[in-house]
Amino acid sequence: QVQLVESGGGLVQTGGSLRLSCAASGIIFSNRNMGWYRQAPGKQRELVASITGVGNTNYVDSVKGRFTISRDNAKNTVYLQMNSLKPADTAVYYCHADRLLPWRPDYWGQGTQVTVSS
Repeated sequence: QVQLVESGGGLVQTGGSLRLSCAASGIIFSNRNMGWYRQAPGKQRELVASITGVGNTNYVDSVKGRFTISRDNAKNTVYLQMNSLKPADTAVYYCHADRLLPWRPDYWGQGTQVTVSS
């Protein structure tokens, strides 16, 4: 059974920090691209950050210099360190495990709420 379990969300003031974790089980993790998406009320889900199996990273422009994605393949876990948080970062954050092959499935976590107060 595949599970992506996110944790670390919560309420923080502007300028604060949070660290999200996503623990994966039931999937091949070490060579799989992983990502963090977010969805704010009334907006489309957007890719925030991604990391390849070998650690190459990519970020949406709005979080560059503030967020850092990382992974620990020994723990099957991907992280999102979020610093200098802004109210615009308020959203539900989802962990995503990309498909290994085009015909194979991808997977989503259940989401964790991040709320940044002004």
